[in-house]
Amino acid sequence: MIFAAGRGDRMRPLTDTCPKPLLKVGGKALIEWQIERLADAGFTTIVVNHAWLGAQIEDALGDGSRFGVELRYSAEHEALETAGGIAKALPLLEDSGTPEVFVAVAGDVYADFDYSTLLAAGARLAAADLPGMHLVMVPNPSFHPEGDFVLGGDGLLALEGSPRYTFGSIGLYDTRMFRDLPVGTRRALTPFYRETIAQGRATGALYDGLWENVGTPAQLEALDELLKV
Repeated sequence: MIFAAGRGDRMRPLTDTCPKPLLKVGGKALIEWQIERLADAGFTTIVVNHAWLGAQIEDALGDGSRFGVELRYSAEHEALETAGGIAKALPLLEDSGTPEVFVAVAGDVYADFDYSTLLAAGARLAAADLPGMHLVMVPNPSFHPEGDFVLGGDGLLALEGSPRYTFGSIGLYDTRMFRDLPVGTRRALTPFYRETIAQGRATGALYDGLWENVGTPAQLEALDELLKV
């Protein structure tokens, strides 16, 4: 699943007429980079949620056939945030109500990330009795020096301690975690992170390759220049 429903207020005025995931860097829309990397890793079905200027996203990406995947769209009247977006998209993520472990990534993140490295963690989560999560962590960027969570040597995430890293907006989740969240509820993933980590059911891995959280026009321009080199 690719989260693409945000308004992108910090990216205005660019996002007044163009949804943030369709802004281009290196000659491609941000979301196209993500779709291509997911396809390269063997993923065949991708759910995209949208709200602000969502019709533009569907028109630009189509059914996904040009990427070699099937794109399924979850349209939100108003952005439901991350957990709320997942809850609404559950019928598209689960086949016949069967629980699924799925990758979710922010549509405004650029990363040279190999999604196939998540397959082992996905298999482990799918075999677990209780739903868990696996988060991709990155070195703390200058705009978030305090980090988010502790990544231990055993791969478990913790809320307190060190070393702390920043959540890279790439994660593996179990659909069972969101079944009790009423459709249409506006809810972020943050409380789900904290609860699952506190219960010892969240693992992580450090990714130290190219990763950019593209939040402002200046960041977009800098990444575009980098990819042109």
